[in-house]
Amino acid sequence: MAVLAVCAAPLVGSYLTYYVIKPKGGVTNFGALIDPRDHPIPAMASTSLDGKPLTLDNYKGKWIMLKVGPSDCKQDCQDQLFAMRQLRTMQGKEMERIERVWMITDEQPLDTVLMRVNDGTRMLRAPAAVIDKWLPLEQAAGDSVSDHVYLIDPLGNLMMRFPKGAVSSDTEKVKKVHKDISKLLKASAIG
Repeated sequence: MAVLAVCAAPLVGSYLTYYVIKPKGGVTNFGALIDPRDHPIPAMASTSLDGKPLTLDNYKGKWIMLKVGPSDCKQDCQDQLFAMRQLRTMQGKEMERIERVWMITDEQPLDTVLMRVNDGTRMLRAPAAVIDKWLPLEQAAGDSVSDHVYLIDPLGNLMMRFPKGAVSSDTEKVKKVHKDISKLLKASAIG
């Protein structure tokens, strides 16, 4: 009986731990994971700034940090664009796997200085109505898609949304976003 008890103890202990004690599954990501089946990238008539057809499919094969908003880029918007540039640079040798995309939701002209400062950020114009239906928001009232930065995987799946204000001038939050992106790049063999 003693031999049987010694052999059965690990099995009984594992069942007790899993079903009775229920270990806490630690959340290690800062951004909110999104089920890509619920939010497939819609067909939208997006264009480059000069009016030529250009879609997010053109950047498949790379991770995409996506920022959405109007051409009137206030300080919060500029902080997001700056932080996106810094986050890409912080990835070191892996930074070539990431594209920064700003989807502009209106037809107003962009400030030339803003365009120069954000050289390397892909700028597309897309219909605001389509983007608003596509991108998920937090449950908080008053949220808009321009408050967040989204992440699209190299296969073209929307997979993560960073909280409002996460990609900004707040260095602690930017470090958490950097950690998420670093983990994804390390774990991913694609892109």
